[in-house]
Amino acid sequence: MKLISQISKETGIPIGTIRFYEKSGLISGQTKKEVTTNNYVYYNEETIEKLRFIQMAKAVGFTLAEIKEVVDAWYKKQLSKTAKIDVLNKKLEQIDEKMKELKAVKKQIAICKLNIENEID
Repeated sequence: MKLISQISKETGIPIGTIRFYEKSGLISGQTKKEVTTNNYVYYNEETIEKLRFIQMAKAVGFTLAEIKEVVDAWYKKQLSKTAKIDVLNKKLEQIDEKMKELKAVKKQIAICKLNIENEID
């Protein structure tokens, strides 16, 4: 069991972010029942692994809402292989759609730039 400062150092995730994830229900810690003089929250190795999962999922474009939907089931291997593939396929479709939108925006910007370049001073 580790304190928040320890898991922050180990994962490189700021303490404020870890607290936010806990308030959001993505992770949870526990207090020691035998200790009543402080409110220290302790985290186990599973929490550290979940934090790494969250980092990886965010890095590839998943939102926290999407991560929250699947983190426990994915991590505890409650999602079937097919369900995991479906989650990833949905994200790939979203990325493809975003790429189309960005290409359209890029095209419009290029047209504007060309128009400006062709203006007579």
